[in-house]
Amino acid sequence: MTALGAPVREATAPHPRGTPLPHEDHEDHEAHEDHEDHEDHEAHRVLTRCRELVRPALVEAVGRSHPWVGEMAGYSFGWCEVGGAAAAGSGGKGVRQALAVLGAQAAGGSARAGVPAAVAVELVHAFSLLHDDIMDADATRRGRPAVWKAYGTGPAVLAGDALFALAVETLALRPPPAGADAVRRLSAALGDLVRGQADDLLFAARPWSGPDRVRPHEYRAMAEGKTGALLGCAAALGAVLAGASPSVVAALDRAGRELGVAFQVADDVLGVWGDPAVTGKPVHGDLRERKKTFPVLAALDSPTAAAHRLAALLDRGGDPAEAAALAEAAGGRAAALAEAGRRVAAAEAALAEVPAEAPSAAGAVRDLRCLIGFAVRRDL
Repeated sequence: MTALGAPVREATAPHPRGTPLPHEDHEDHEAHEDHEDHEDHEAHRVLTRCRELVRPALVEAVGRSHPWVGEMAGYSFGWCEVGGAAAAGSGGKGVRQALAVLGAQAAGGSARAGVPAAVAVELVHAFSLLHDDIMDADATRRGRPAVWKAYGTGPAVLAGDALFALAVETLALRPPPAGADAVRRLSAALGDLVRGQADDLLFAARPWSGPDRVRPHEYRAMAEGKTGALLGCAAALGAVLAGASPSVVAALDRAGRELGVAFQVADDVLGVWGDPAVTGKPVHGDLRERKKTFPVLAALDSPTAAAHRLAALLDRGGDPAEAAALAEAAGGRAAALAEAGRRVAAAEAALAEVPAEAPSAAGAVRDLRCLIGFAVRRDL
């Protein structure tokens, strides 16, 4: 049983929207869809509440930087256009901010206790995106030119460095011992993030087949570092600033890390089979870019004829549509969805270790569980 009195769900894979589960009749399917719609509505409500709470402090933090750097940061958050004119663009859903705020509440603190943690992780996330876009040569971000395309590579690197410095400063300004503990935890998470990013870059040079190919377990470790470390850090930092016990901090960190792997694997499924109208990316986009993603690696690791054909096709740079079909035939899509399901269950099991006896803490844990389902399910 969880801290809220509800059983932890079994490790079932996230299921594609609009498709009945094998055991569902029409009425069951409609009820299932209604439940998911309700959970999505609740998740959007939670995300909006947390963004509105954090936004003034985030604006204040960015305002401490050089005006030009602050403009680039504002552009990256969707607040302004090149030149500084106000914009109404999206700065993202704010999942990391929400994890920090809810982590503080789940630990028995106030939502405001988690705001400095939310600001720090949002600044680090923005910093990582600025540098990621440069390393991956991605020219667009959220429907408009990436910062390096809009301002230049050098300025974008500088802006990312500034955001990183502001994140550390935001936590260092908190009174001891929580401030020092928070800086140490953020530094450790950044080390994991860098190791994950390094592995991801090195994967690109490794072959699709043979003894040196990337194995699924290596990908899991990379995803936990590159994506999971900051998500875990977000929830844990909120708890640290709220004065939580080490066991609660560790449980929230573990929940975020498991969510990060689930999120990355689910994103990989969308990158191969997602609807372009929903993802904003071309069909089979990750295969066209020859990215080594979990469903493809899992397919290549299967002892099937389809896996051998897929390896040969990828080695010669063949048709992405055929590669997608072979990856699915070799079990890659099913393996990825099952992996995401296991990670969701592990995240929920970690949340079950948070006592959450007060009503506000119990509500925060419930909101965290809602965000986990929303972040992974999306439009699989």
